[in-house]
Amino acid sequence: MSTRGLILLLAACLCTVSGNLLLRAGVVAAGGFRLSSGATSQLLKLAYQPKFVSGFILYGLASLFWFSVISMENLSTAYPVLVSISFVLVTFGSVFFFGESISPQKLIGMAVILAGIVVVLRG
Repeated sequence: MSTRGLILLLAACLCTVSGNLLLRAGVVAAGGFRLSSGATSQLLKLAYQPKFVSGFILYGLASLFWFSVISMENLSTAYPVLVSISFVLVTFGSVFFFGESISPQKLIGMAVILAGIVVVLRG
C-alpha cells in the first residue's frame, strides 16, 4: 500500500470510528431508536441531536476518503485494514466513552486482528 493510500485510509478510519462513537452518543442522548411505527418522530429527534448529526457528517467524510483509497489501492488489502483498525478503535472507544466492558477473549481477538493487519499489509 502506498504512503498516500495509507494516510487516506487512516483518515477514513478515524472519521468512521469518530462517526460511530458520536452516532451512538447521539442515539443514546435522543432516547434510543427502534424501528417501529414511530420511527419518523424518532428520526426527527436524531436530526436535532448535535452528536448524531456530527457523527453522520463524519461518516460522509469517511466515505469521501474511502472513495479516494479504493481508486488507488487494492480493495482486497484496503478493506480488511480499514475494518480491522476500525474494529479495534471502536472497541476501545466504547470502553473509554461508554464504560462498556472488554473481556480477555476480546483483547486476544484484537491482538490477532492487529497481527492480521501486519500480515495483510506485507502481502
